[in-house]
Amino acid sequence: MTVFDVIDEPDAAVMVRPKHSPKKKDKTQKESRFNVILWNDDVHTFDYVIFMLGKVFGYSVEQGLRLAVEVHTCGKAVVFTSALEQAEVKRDTILGFGPDPLIAASDGSIIATLEKVPEES
Repeated sequence: MTVFDVIDEPDAAVMVRPKHSPKKKDKTQKESRFNVILWNDDVHTFDYVIFMLGKVFGYSVEQGLRLAVEVHTCGKAVVFTSALEQAEVKRDTILGFGPDPLIAASDGSIIATLEKVPEES
């Protein structure tokens, strides 16, 4: 018997159950988010940080300066937040940016790490 047979018999009292369908992800379930953290050091200038943030994230000079000051005064700053894959790309881009040409002692990129954003309850 098919659904069409039931439709053709108007007096038939048949309970039709839907076929098993795969469970869908809960629409409220969100992908984990990650912060890209930039760390302070003594071998990168404000100019380097502002320029790098502009190139990597498209930040204005004002946004770059605000974040550079935060890194300098707090020791670190969240410079970007996204899903893991995009956060990894941005962190790796920072790590590959190279040394600060204005400081001879700068032999590599500024340090950037990832930190999982705590989930809201």
